[in-house]
Amino acid sequence: MIPKEVIRKLRRIQITTTRKVTDVFAGQYQSVFKGVGMEFDEVREYNPGDEIRSIDWNVTARMGHPFVKKFVEERELTIMFLLDVSMSCRFGTRGRTKNDLAAEICSVLAFSATKNNDKVGMLTFTDRVEKFIPPRKGVKHVMRVVREALYNAPLGRGTDINGVLEYLDRVTKRRTITFVISDFIAPDFKKTLAVTNKRHDVIALAIQDPAEVVLPKAGIVRLHDAEMAYQYEVDTSNPRIRRDYEKHTAEFISRRDKLFRSINVDSVVFRTDSSYMEPLMRFFRMRERRLIRR
Repeated sequence: MIPKEVIRKLRRIQITTTRKVTDVFAGQYQSVFKGVGMEFDEVREYNPGDEIRSIDWNVTARMGHPFVKKFVEERELTIMFLLDVSMSCRFGTRGRTKNDLAAEICSVLAFSATKNNDKVGMLTFTDRVEKFIPPRKGVKHVMRVVREALYNAPLGRGTDINGVLEYLDRVTKRRTITFVISDFIAPDFKKTLAVTNKRHDVIALAIQDPAEVVLPKAGIVRLHDAEMAYQYEVDTSNPRIRRDYEKHTAEFISRRDKLFRSINVDSVVFRTDSSYMEPLMRFFRMRERRLIRR
């Protein structure tokens, strides 16, 4: 049985994200994600400049003058969320965990998808694939996806991005828009991500907490590694320890971002202490500008 707290949170997310989809994302989602092909729409009379190859010779013969076939973009898309539910994503110091933020981002993107009549599916993962929700349409199905993002009981603790990408390729028959939502604290996954990105349109959504970037000054504290299950004491007031911590984090972020750029995977960074709307809107505008330039 789902706890009352989760039900309240689910209802709040449904109300707030539905409003944001209606007020803010109207048109944005559809303008940045292209369909998977072209489908026949109708025939019309030939106009000077039309491609000769588009002439419908059967209709032309019946009507006695040229007609051409008109095609439109096949709009129906399949959106897949690959959601990291490992123990490190249950961390948060600013009123919400990384997992809470990931669920809200899933929600606004999923409601945008269903508003455009697209299918939505989800894979939750840790060091194994935890659950696969096949892509379907409709608000009821989207609520199931959001509920799974909010309320899950994973068996694993660690993070295996390679495994979930390989699983995605096995269970999908057509090209998808795939959002990988994770803190990306995981063993090397560059090769597998590059292969998956050739078949799918992969977007990396990186979630981080400010305490992972700058070590809070709180004296001697006992830290617990959620994925490796060991503890150790750290003097957070020690300037050298704080510098080393921040240097290590900066290097990790730099390597992560460089990896995404090197294999042409779009990425967006979100923080638990700020709104996800601004980085999401920047991403949409960037994709839209790129489509216009093509």
